[in-house]
Amino acid sequence: MERMNGKLMGAAAVLLLCAATAGAQRRDTLRVFDEVTFYDGYQETVVDADVDDGVLRHSNSLYAVKLPATVPVAEGDSLVMTVSVRACCDNYDRIGNVNLALVPRGAGSYRPEEVQRIELGRFVTPFMDRNRQPDEVVYRYDAGFLGCILRDRVLRRRYDLWMEMELFGVPYAAQKQVAGCEGRTDTFEGTVELSSCPRKRRAPARTGHVLVPVVCKRPGTYGGNLNNYDSAATDTLGRTVKSWTFEVPRTVEDGQIVLITSNHGANEGGEEYSRRWHYVYVDGELVTTYMPGRPTCEPFRRLNTQGNGIYGRSPKPDYVWQSFSNWCPGDRIDNRILELGRVEAGVHRLTVSVPEARFAGGQGDIPVSAFFQGVEHGRLPASTEGPVVGGTERLAEVSLEGAVLRMMATEASGPVGAVELCAADGRRVLWSEHATPVDLAAFPAGVYLLNLYFADGRVETHRVEWAPR
Repeated sequence: MERMNGKLMGAAAVLLLCAATAGAQRRDTLRVFDEVTFYDGYQETVVDADVDDGVLRHSNSLYAVKLPATVPVAEGDSLVMTVSVRACCDNYDRIGNVNLALVPRGAGSYRPEEVQRIELGRFVTPFMDRNRQPDEVVYRYDAGFLGCILRDRVLRRRYDLWMEMELFGVPYAAQKQVAGCEGRTDTFEGTVELSSCPRKRRAPARTGHVLVPVVCKRPGTYGGNLNNYDSAATDTLGRTVKSWTFEVPRTVEDGQIVLITSNHGANEGGEEYSRRWHYVYVDGELVTTYMPGRPTCEPFRRLNTQGNGIYGRSPKPDYVWQSFSNWCPGDRIDNRILELGRVEAGVHRLTVSVPEARFAGGQGDIPVSAFFQGVEHGRLPASTEGPVVGGTERLAEVSLEGAVLRMMATEASGPVGAVELCAADGRRVLWSEHATPVDLAAFPAGVYLLNLYFADGRVETHRVEWAPR
């Protein structure tokens, strides 16, 4: 459901395969967090504050570990981040994430709100009963972009890098519903590892790495991220659109933005249950469109060992999942890579727009994280997973004959179903249940987005420039 310029990181399983040496596979691994226990996120007293294990506990739901000055796994041919979460006494689906904090060199601790931070990966826990198997879920991320950061000598001379693991949990339901949880406040156990394969050949020359944090999801509960009712969360009240400016200090030959969003709000009619088109712009130019959500959440059913209203008692067909599911409990949230190519030094603007979002009752929001990175010479590492967004394969051909837009499906795609025409800012201006030609004569000149919906659930976006003669 994603088109245009970028890569989707997270739609497929991440596998770390190393060439066999003397009959055995070898990989380098750094365990950053080792089965650390999280507690009630609303409890102000930090439960394990005095435990001497190298973990800095900002709260019961946000921990940090200082990375060594040299991280050998960053020198390998690939870099994979693995997050493991084991059930304790929270049996609901919760949002978690792993971040990297840029802390002034030599500081023994820091306040998250006072330093620059970037999000590396986000996930949602399954509904888990600690007494049933499986009681653990594993999330894997292609973290090739992280290797450039860990190897950046200029960055490391200015900052110590602290990896954060955040997992906001609440034990109150489990205390009543899960055997053995009465009176307990531990919610989950978490582990984070970085792994890579030993380098087999010299890495391509990449010099002058640039990292610019743009925005990072706020710690704790939601608020102030992206919505249409909070002045701090939108550019214009009543519209779900938010812009962030960032300054690229030097011109880079190859640049990209790593973007993470997820829709939340579990109230009646909440945004959690409504799939919306997202439009992303850089300096006013549309770079990608996407509608979150998997084709189905059934692969994650086995991880949801606590009965819940999302999965229910029996499997659901794909079209049911696609009617309400923005994400799957037990799955990770996608890292979206926006490939920008050459980027000039100076101030730039990132804008995320979700024009159809409603936020019933003034509840819910969309936590957004994004950072820019680039290299002055060479190319950034390519992803080892995920389809290229906006690749050369097209599902339909679109032509503009005078003022009439016509669309014709390719032989391999099947027929076009519904047709949606949106203005460049994402506002829907036309919807048709049938793939009939669209007359643009009544519309003003400008750039439009044509979304074509296919019977098998695929969606393709075409950019259309309309200029009346």
